[in-house]
Amino acid sequence: MAQKKFDLLALRKKKAAGEPITMLTCYDFPMARLLDETGVDTILVGDSAANVVLGYDDTVPVTMDEMLVLVRAVRRGVRHAMLIGDMPFGSYNISPEQAIANGVRFLKEGGCDAVKLEGGGKMIGVIRALVEAGVPVVGHLGLLPQTADMVGGHRVQGRTADSAQKILDEAREIATAGAWMLVLELVPDRVAAKVAAAIDIPVIGIGAGPHCDGQVLVLHDMLGFNESFSPKFLKKFAQLGPAIRLAVQQYIDEVKARKYPGPEHSFGIEDSELTKIYGG
Repeated sequence: MAQKKFDLLALRKKKAAGEPITMLTCYDFPMARLLDETGVDTILVGDSAANVVLGYDDTVPVTMDEMLVLVRAVRRGVRHAMLIGDMPFGSYNISPEQAIANGVRFLKEGGCDAVKLEGGGKMIGVIRALVEAGVPVVGHLGLLPQTADMVGGHRVQGRTADSAQKILDEAREIATAGAWMLVLELVPDRVAAKVAAAIDIPVIGIGAGPHCDGQVLVLHDMLGFNESFSPKFLKKFAQLGPAIRLAVQQYIDEVKARKYPGPEHSFGIEDSELTKIYGG
């Protein structure tokens, strides 16, 4: 039986039924096809592409045009999962009109089902404007990677009563503004549990404990591409970095030793045909 496409209403149904929602990041066609075949609920083309795919030091430099190239590649590989495009820094921060224009690009040019943007406060109005313009929105609170330097780097947010209350209040405002889902990043588990219980939209955690309505990880992190990156919240479900390095080294060694390609990898020609070209 063909798998049914996961959509925005399915998010609400899963939360209501207490069924955990799965999300992973993805940035290219072959990985998108593999992830989609596993039955993952949602795929986020995250601005984390800046670090893990494009080689920037942080997420700030990645542009709309770069993100749209990646989104279109992922879209070609996705048939069932809900696809979310991450709005890069500077694509929604200036005005609601700018946010709408770029949000529409993600839907029209990228084929996204929704967009994600960071922050509460003045971003509540931006979320409301996007929703009113017909662009489904995923919010993001807790650690905000695009502006992490303003809070002293990548550190847990919501560890004081005041900051935890601020996250809860802004989560309620984001839900009221019409967002379909909320990502909570680097938030104490009991604070995340309060947020998930307080709003009717799904809350997806990354470093926010087990009580969220679902979980998201950066694909390259959970597959172990970078052995040196091991934050507390990350579980590596594979160690592909060493495996890829070993495979490439074996390839190099065999080519240098003329072991590859062997006869089983080569194509032949009949002697009689070769004679016609070069003589007997």
